[in-house]
Amino acid sequence: MASTHILSAYDDELKYLSRRISEMGGLAEQMCSDAVRALVNSDAALAQKVISDDVILDHAEREIGDKAIVTIARRQPVAADLREIVGSLRIASDLERVGDLGKNTAKRVIAVQGTGVPRKLARGLEHLSDLALVQLKDVLDVYATRSAEKAEAIRIRDEEIDAMYTSLFRELLTYMMEDPRNITTCTHLLFCAKNIERIGDHATNIAETIYYMTTGAQPEGDRPKDDSSNTLGAITE
Repeated sequence: MASTHILSAYDDELKYLSRRISEMGGLAEQMCSDAVRALVNSDAALAQKVISDDVILDHAEREIGDKAIVTIARRQPVAADLREIVGSLRIASDLERVGDLGKNTAKRVIAVQGTGVPRKLARGLEHLSDLALVQLKDVLDVYATRSAEKAEAIRIRDEEIDAMYTSLFRELLTYMMEDPRNITTCTHLLFCAKNIERIGDHATNIAETIYYMTTGAQPEGDRPKDDSSNTLGAITE
């Protein structure tokens, strides 16, 4: 957070952005957790709640955007203050997308309700979700402390989510090849798995933004990736 300013109203504006980001993060976390739980338990009512909550998240992003624009126009911030405000805009956008991914997962619940989610695949989705949500929770904690070192550590951890997603992708392909009747359900689950993997990507985006807000520089090197699902094809003898 930027240092204290002569005008307390300026500090209040920056604190408002920080508080709203934290609130958005908590809601986005809950939506994604509920969406996966609704999927594996075929809970249509919980899925509908997730879909409805997305409106709240969208509204919060617009509020942050409006406040940021007014603050820039009124205070003409520079250096760390400007990075703080621009960072808030970027993080709000990532959190809004996380909410969309939760909503999109929830929308698949009705599509797979008739067949249900096989227990082995449900465990895979839950494990992938756990990894992504820990990544999201940890990066929101780092947002509160503005630790560049911890932000960089979270950025590197994204490889674990990618590897788990690739493993689940392979398993879903196997289910489809073993029995064509699984194709419809597994196709929906493939989209859900990708949604969850993308939550990890947005958490990593937030980590990179925090690093920039704190240091004024972008993280060095390419982002670690271990998603090899694009190379997987039909299994041949």
